[in-house]
Amino acid sequence: MSLHQYAETHEVTNQVPPLDGLNLYHCDLPLQQWVHRYRGDWASEQLGAYGQLAGGELMQAGFLANRYPPEFHSHDRYGHRLDTVEFHPAYHQLMSAGIAHGITSAPWTAPGPGAHVARAATMYLHNQAEAGTSCPMTMTFACVPALRLQPDIAGKWLPKILSREYDPRNLPMEQKRGLTIGMAMTEKQGGTDVRANTTRAVPVGNAGPGQAYELVGHKWFCSAPMCDAFLTLAQTDRGLNCFLLPRHRPDGTRNQFYIQRLKDKLGNQANASSEVEFRGALAWMIGEEGRGVPTIIEMVAMTRFDCMIGSSSLMRQALTQALHHCAHRLVSGRVLVEQPLMQNVLADLALESEAALALTMRMASALDNTADAHEARFIRLVTAIGKYWICKRAPAMINEAQECLGGAGYVEDSILPRLYREAPVNSIWEGSGNVQCLDVLRALSREPGLDEMLFTELQDGAGDDRLKRHVELLKEHFADKADIQYRARQLTEDIAVALQARLLLDAGNTAVSDAFMASRLAGCGRAFGTLPGGLDVRGLIERSMPVGAW
Repeated sequence: MSLHQYAETHEVTNQVPPLDGLNLYHCDLPLQQWVHRYRGDWASEQLGAYGQLAGGELMQAGFLANRYPPEFHSHDRYGHRLDTVEFHPAYHQLMSAGIAHGITSAPWTAPGPGAHVARAATMYLHNQAEAGTSCPMTMTFACVPALRLQPDIAGKWLPKILSREYDPRNLPMEQKRGLTIGMAMTEKQGGTDVRANTTRAVPVGNAGPGQAYELVGHKWFCSAPMCDAFLTLAQTDRGLNCFLLPRHRPDGTRNQFYIQRLKDKLGNQANASSEVEFRGALAWMIGEEGRGVPTIIEMVAMTRFDCMIGSSSLMRQALTQALHHCAHRLVSGRVLVEQPLMQNVLADLALESEAALALTMRMASALDNTADAHEARFIRLVTAIGKYWICKRAPAMINEAQECLGGAGYVEDSILPRLYREAPVNSIWEGSGNVQCLDVLRALSREPGLDEMLFTELQDGAGDDRLKRHVELLKEHFADKADIQYRARQLTEDIAVALQARLLLDAGNTAVSDAFMASRLAGCGRAFGTLPGGLDVRGLIERSMPVGAW
């Protein structure tokens, strides 16, 4: 027998089967049930279709769009200024699919019961395939309430913003079938403090809402610079104002909008983020003069909600990968999912994922019912709470899911490194954690009825002693105003956990609600995988298992 026979080492064993082509909606029982709970089940067929698309060809497109990131072209070969960003075809494939399925438009063009819920579920599926394209789609979706404050501008722009055709051509808006909208608020000297912005706006003729201005200034962050127009902020003599700034002037010439460079980011690689300069860029004032922040907040409230969707969906995809791996991988002769400590970890991850989804879908339901005063107050307060808490939980949760795969979860063949790099952006974008928590305090102190709404929502624990004790402590913390800014994160966390507990309890799955109460309200371990004994961990895992029966 030759030595050559002994040299063969590459026998492949104990590897999990691929997840290629998984229907991300049909495999996700919690998502189906929360969509049904909040009156979005009329969209089940279209969600199933998009789940197949997202888990199949869009998932593959996501890998390509990240492997071949956008390229900035400042000039052509003759020296003429271009200011264009070139994307891989996979990026355009993802954008086209999302826009065609209503991510940027559906609740505005077809409002009704469950409209925001169905749209949130579609975004939840899309974002699992590729999160970078969610940024321009979010901004296009979110600009609508702000633009509606200026009906003359909205009448011209909204028909194409709400189109379901994706048109990436760099042309004036009149020549396009559909439009995308970006935003540019942050400046290098101000960051979150947009009132410190120095960009100036000078009227071309008449001043005031709906009128044309020329803007001069620099923006430190401009997301998706190939969008057709941008909501931006600039100063006039009467204060900070919101403007719509297109890439082209009405005569078809390019606007004085110059890309300085693309940001080299930790994640979000498929999306272009940039620094830009306005050198007399033509723009139109949106909303009342001197009220730029309240105007653009109409957009920011919706983008913050999409941060909740984004983080929840990243968590779900990480959970899907971990559950699938552990259901097939043998260690010491036993499949991982049958081993007690791994069951503790997986059940805890499933719990965190569903709690994030529950609060996100509750918010979507509130957006479907804004005429109700209770729901309007819920949106005002819980947008900041949910944005803070869900986005804060995502990085640690995704890292724990990576660990379930060991080294396989750390290499780029897996989607998990991309999910992990993506996770921090939602906690930073549209106001970091401190901004959200201070906004919670501001809302509670300035807007009547918000605390009553919150405790009505919590119903003094709804008959559960554990939640009742938590709510009583929460009321004590509300009443104590000493050092309340110092305690703002703890207060916000306590509210978020109480809301999640209430939603899970009300949904009626005792395995889920008991586990959440016993772990999140009872001060268990600080890492995932520290659930107390006596819980139905197997039931939690089976509920979220992505493929068939375990």
